[in-house]
Amino acid sequence: MTVAFNWTFLIAAPFWALMIFLPAWRWTRRVLASPWVPLLPLLVYFPIALAHFGELWRVVSTPDLAELQAFLAQPYGAATIWAHLIAFDLFLGRWMYFDGQARGIRPLIMSPILVLTIFLSPFGIVAFLAVRSASVRRPEASLTA
Repeated sequence: MTVAFNWTFLIAAPFWALMIFLPAWRWTRRVLASPWVPLLPLLVYFPIALAHFGELWRVVSTPDLAELQAFLAQPYGAATIWAHLIAFDLFLGRWMYFDGQARGIRPLIMSPILVLTIFLSPFGIVAFLAVRSASVRRPEASLTA
């Protein structure tokens, strides 16, 4: 499970690096244009989640703190939830990247917000939405990405 846990972030890291360090590079936009990018960490999630599906389903379908704690205490439980978080954060970061570009939010503002999103996505999304609400949308901008 340690290998699966470690691979989850390693799969996502190159995409975060592109958005943070090379946001204006044409290949960044091309690579991230694929809607499959945020799903790549799920390559780790699905095998583990399917192997422990009964327990995972019980934990998410009838939320109970003790049950969740017990699930997360297992290496497979922590690896499953970690992969879920990494995939969701990448989905969120990708959306923020494209929306920020469409709104003309400068990379010097977006990059720290994306870093914050990697580590603490609730803080990152609040920061992004605050900046987003203060920005003016470019008329030619498209959110089709």
